[in-house]
Amino acid sequence: MRSKYLWQLPLIVTSAMFLTVGGATDWGDLRLPPEHVPYFFGNNPHMKQRCQDEDTCPYKSSLEVRRCWGYEVRCQVGERMSTPQCTEDGSQKPRRGEHSAVEKNTDTFWRQADFGYVKERKTNLRIYCTPQAQGDSSLECVDGLRYCHATNLYIDLRTAYVKHQGKSYRKDVLKSGQIGGHCRLDRASLLAQRDNTGFLSSWYFEMEPFTSLTSRPLESGKCDVIIDKPTFIIKLDAGGNMFHHFCDFVNLYISQHLNNSFTTDVNVFIWDTARAYTELFGETWNAFTDHPRLMLVDLEGKRVCFKEAIFSFLARMSQGLFYAIRPVENCYNSGLMRAFSQHILHRLGIHQHGPLARKLRVTFMSRNTRYRKIRNIDKLESALKSNADFDVKVVDYNRNIPFPDQLKISYNTDILIGIHGAGLTHLLFLPDWAVVFEIYNCEDPSCYLNLARLRGIKYMTWENADKLKTINADDAYKGGAKAKFVDYEFDPYETLRLVRKAADHVTSHHAFLKDGELNSKHIHKDEL
Repeated sequence: MRSKYLWQLPLIVTSAMFLTVGGATDWGDLRLPPEHVPYFFGNNPHMKQRCQDEDTCPYKSSLEVRRCWGYEVRCQVGERMSTPQCTEDGSQKPRRGEHSAVEKNTDTFWRQADFGYVKERKTNLRIYCTPQAQGDSSLECVDGLRYCHATNLYIDLRTAYVKHQGKSYRKDVLKSGQIGGHCRLDRASLLAQRDNTGFLSSWYFEMEPFTSLTSRPLESGKCDVIIDKPTFIIKLDAGGNMFHHFCDFVNLYISQHLNNSFTTDVNVFIWDTARAYTELFGETWNAFTDHPRLMLVDLEGKRVCFKEAIFSFLARMSQGLFYAIRPVENCYNSGLMRAFSQHILHRLGIHQHGPLARKLRVTFMSRNTRYRKIRNIDKLESALKSNADFDVKVVDYNRNIPFPDQLKISYNTDILIGIHGAGLTHLLFLPDWAVVFEIYNCEDPSCYLNLARLRGIKYMTWENADKLKTINADDAYKGGAKAKFVDYEFDPYETLRLVRKAADHVTSHHAFLKDGELNSKHIHKDEL
């Protein structure tokens, strides 16, 4: 039943037909990186069969490749997308019959930071509200209510009072009876999750008032708005900070895996009780949805019914990816994080144009911010340009450069240099052979080191404190973490030495050699 009030929200497209679990209605809708298609087929055998049966399927070459992401029930280790790389630390030697530290750490890293993370959460999914007949509602969540999936869901926003509040997160948006479904509710188990109540770490405050309704929401006549499209609901960390905002995007991507749905014909609903939020990376949403994002304020005052709602993993979950994670030592290369990078780049149409035949592409990130400016960046640039092997660009990643253009620069960079700051999150989108050189970590040594380990690329930082100079700003910060609130100068010759060291890694990396050889063949062919 459709509400007579539906015309009031033209943003919402309320009808969609989904022919597959993956959400693609034709092959053009799949929009996965070619490397990902065999994994998608491995998790969706009916789609693989459809590709075999249809002459128009463009992915015939993927049919003979047996692959799986890693979280599927029958996925073998050798068929996974990737295996983390771990090195022996030498501190412990296994007893006879025991697994080595490398084997243990590899398994730990895979479970905490790779597709094993998805597998463990699939395993602990449990039903909190059970349908009793076809057409009933349902609610299932992972432990801690960090992710939930609901069908035929009712949410009453008539007393949300979003327009009169300034806070981004409130625990009183929904009250008893204002969220629920027609299903048998295990309320005791739901309330047992009350230890997980952080706004950006669980959905407890939103799920605690969940009620078992006496009628099916979509048939009750009580819905002012019915949303037919699958809807991902998410609470955002910070739209103006790349590090924090990409915690949002990574967790949304993980939610797609858990839901086995990569279609962009979905809604994204921002559960933010502020009236607006800063958004500097908005084009990234195009990798997840074809439609305008819905804000809580858009639906305030309405009783809204969702045919399917996915409450996404959140940015600041305990041991979540990637804000709060502390990866096991001596391990790197998460296939999940690499897949995320490939997914975003592919869907935003970002292409690799290297490696170059005779030059390494060096991007030096400058800052036009209040603190952490590199005062002698011009001298560092001159020192690097004195090496004929380097193609050096100094770039200020600011709002004047559209985000897709920023990604084009990063993806076509072999060595990325920058001082500690959120812009270094661009390391997620470097090519596999690249090096990120955090020229100084400002006494926060683990943040971008851990992120580089997750992405699987080489990380470097300044080695000799005697060869850098601290310069207090005119309005010097008086609080803690002083190293983040001053400016710096770096020795040009030491900078050049370290970048040469980074270049040695790049030019010996197997992916650089492989792709460089392919490019050479293409260039030679064009010349002929």
